[in-house]
Amino acid sequence: MSPTFPPTEHHTFVKRATSDVLTPNDTQKVTLGVAAGYILVIALRKPSPLLNKIIYPFKLLVVGMHEASHAFAGVVTCAVIESIQLDPDEGGATRMRGGVPAITLPAGYLGSSLIGAALIACGFDINASKIATCALAVGFLITLWWARNSWIAWITVPLFTGLLALCWLIYDSVPLRFLVLFIGVMSTLLDQDASTPYGISSMANTIKRKVNGSDASRFAAMIGFFGPRVWGVIWLINSIIFFAGGILIGIAAFKRSSGEQREAADRFMGGESRGRNDRFRARSQNP
Repeated sequence: MSPTFPPTEHHTFVKRATSDVLTPNDTQKVTLGVAAGYILVIALRKPSPLLNKIIYPFKLLVVGMHEASHAFAGVVTCAVIESIQLDPDEGGATRMRGGVPAITLPAGYLGSSLIGAALIACGFDINASKIATCALAVGFLITLWWARNSWIAWITVPLFTGLLALCWLIYDSVPLRFLVLFIGVMSTLLDQDASTPYGISSMANTIKRKVNGSDASRFAAMIGFFGPRVWGVIWLINSIIFFAGGILIGIAAFKRSSGEQREAADRFMGGESRGRNDRFRARSQNP
C-alpha cells in the first residue's frame, strides 16, 4: 500500500513576525521602565553622596565580577591565578603568572559586560533569574577562593548571597528578578577598572585623558596602536551593545505575564511554599 499523507493544512506552521517577537508586553514594559530607572540611579550617583553610599556594595560586586573575568581568562590561557584583591576605594587587582595578555587584559570589560547582558536578559523572567542566581553563587564561591586574602571579598560575597537568598524566598521571588536585573545593569554600564572607574558616567576618565595603570593604557601599550582613550571608547560602545543585546534577548525570550511568571515560579526550584499554603487553606475551608 502506498503511503498516505495528511492534508497540507496539518503541516501549516505559524511564523511569528520579528516585530511581534521584539514588541514588549505589559510586564516587559514595566521591566524596561525599571531598567531605565536603574540607569538614572547610576547616572545620579556622583552628585548624590547618599545614593553613592547606598549602591556602594553593588559597585564592589561589579569590581569583583571585573576581576573574576580577568581570572577566568587567565585560567583559559593557562595562567596561574595567585590572588584577587578588592579594596574600599572600589579598585581591584588580579595577580597571575603566565597567560596571554592580549586576552586577559580586555577580559575584565568583555567578561563583565557579557555577565551583565546575561543577567539583564534573565531579569525579564523569575525562573530565569533563579537559574542566574545559581550561576552567580558558583561564581561567588570561585571568586572568594581567589580573593580569600581580601577582607572586602569576605564581606561582599556573604552580603549578596544573603540578599539574593532573601529575595528568592519572598513574594514568589519577584524581588529576585529585579535584583538580578539591577546587578546586570550595574555590571554592564558601571564596569570598574582596577584603578579607575569606567562606567557610563565616568568613562570620560578614559576618553578625555590617558589613565596610567588602567587596563586600557596597558592594552594600548601592548597592542601598539590606538591610545587608551580610543580603547576606552571601544569598550564603552561594547558595553552599550551588550546592554542592548540583553534587553532584546529578554524581550524575545520571556513573554510570560507577571501572573504567569509567579505561577511558574511557584513550581520551580524551591517555590512550592505558596502552593502548599494555598492547599492548606483549601483543606481548612473544606474539611
